[in-house]
Amino acid sequence: MQSIQQTIAESPYKYNHVYHVLDAADFPLSLIPSLQRSLSLAPQRSLNRRAKISHYQYGRKTEMSFIITRSDLLAPKKEQVDSLMPYILKVLRDALGGFAENLRLGNVRCVSSKRGWWTKQVKEDIWNRGGGGWMVGKVNVGKSSLFENVFPKGRNDDLSLGSLRHAAQQKLPSGLSNANGDKEQGSQSGQDLPEKMESQLQEDSLLPPAPPETPYPVLPLVSSLPGTTASPIRIPFGFGKGELIDLPGLARGDLEHFVTDVHRIDLVMRDRVKPEQLVIKPGQSLLVGGLLRITPTTPNLVFLAYPFLPLRCHVISTERAIAFHTQQEDSSAYTIAKPGIGSRMQSAGIFSLKWDVTKQRAGPLTKAAAAGLSTGTLPFMVFSADILVEGCGWIELVAQVRKRDMQMGMEPGDFFDTRPYPRVEVSSPDGGHVGVRQPMGIWSLCGKKPVSLSKGRVRPRRSMKGVKKNLKKARSAVSLSYNNETDTV
Repeated sequence: MQSIQQTIAESPYKYNHVYHVLDAADFPLSLIPSLQRSLSLAPQRSLNRRAKISHYQYGRKTEMSFIITRSDLLAPKKEQVDSLMPYILKVLRDALGGFAENLRLGNVRCVSSKRGWWTKQVKEDIWNRGGGGWMVGKVNVGKSSLFENVFPKGRNDDLSLGSLRHAAQQKLPSGLSNANGDKEQGSQSGQDLPEKMESQLQEDSLLPPAPPETPYPVLPLVSSLPGTTASPIRIPFGFGKGELIDLPGLARGDLEHFVTDVHRIDLVMRDRVKPEQLVIKPGQSLLVGGLLRITPTTPNLVFLAYPFLPLRCHVISTERAIAFHTQQEDSSAYTIAKPGIGSRMQSAGIFSLKWDVTKQRAGPLTKAAAAGLSTGTLPFMVFSADILVEGCGWIELVAQVRKRDMQMGMEPGDFFDTRPYPRVEVSSPDGGHVGVRQPMGIWSLCGKKPVSLSKGRVRPRRSMKGVKKNLKKARSAVSLSYNNETDTV
């Protein structure tokens, strides 16, 4: 973090913008809460309408935006991901801390470089802002892939005189930076700027010299291996209007050190996972690729698990799961863990399923078109939570509890947060690499839809169209035949 701060401090631009890149697969585990304070960035604008829009420090203006990449892992459609934005903002506020309750957070983008969701808007923002754009984030969050999609390529021919003047104003005066002064930059072409800047850089500078500007430059290498970006990569655009810099990723964890070399690539979720529903009965546990073990601690309760992970999961008895997870006995079950790390498997903590999802999980009982009951009248409650695996994905856990059991576990005067929620214990290498968050509800949003009873199972309901008209015709025919018989007699 200190080297990144020193690198950004060497920026030759007066206006800088830091793009804090997060990963949607384990959001918000890839968040760096202290990034704004560590880099001395401008504070986020609060809800107060009199809050300052801009903030300068030492003659520079440095702001920050949040970009959540790989959003196509959450849902198959862009509209479904957009509907999750209120949830994403709420989880982001909780992860930032108590001071974030009064922030606007209007600078959050949920993009997908693979599908092209909202990448065009980010590209326009980078072009309009100009100055220095810095990609900051942890390893394997998708910075290089995002860099390739949002870099404004092939726009040098569209520059006007006003754009060139704006590009000159982005630079710092020579007294505050090693870059050229505004007067000198106005007379220099875009090809001469990198050469002058390179000549003024010091030998111990952390920021490498900028390459010659081309309409279609060579972009950073996109790789799933951590540490591919070993040094800052600078690519200018707009004849000195600005640059986009891809910085090396910060440490995310060492979970790959506990995995065999053949299966290290399996830790990265590339495509959206369609999970199956796993039932964890009392006395059973869930094994995740042989690396993690999830064991319910609440007795006599059935848990449902939906693993959104690229790893294979299976349910076995708790005794066998502990023996297999700690490598005390061999088993034919699937595992990607290295041999000899069984002694390093420790408890990561006990997590509570404390978020109420009764309304989303009750089905037709709470729908207005069906029973239309309120959740307060139901005799049960449904709780859920997402167990996060660092860099891999998450597991959605759901449990249904009777209200009588919830009330029996409470003492007089207890608050709602002290109720006996369903709990699970998670064991992982060195007791780390996991987290918990409010459930995203992807299974309810994109899961399997229930099969209608009118399609193939039972005979469909008879159509009532024209029934009254046919009955009227039948009565007329009967009446006419009766009158004819009477006349004959």
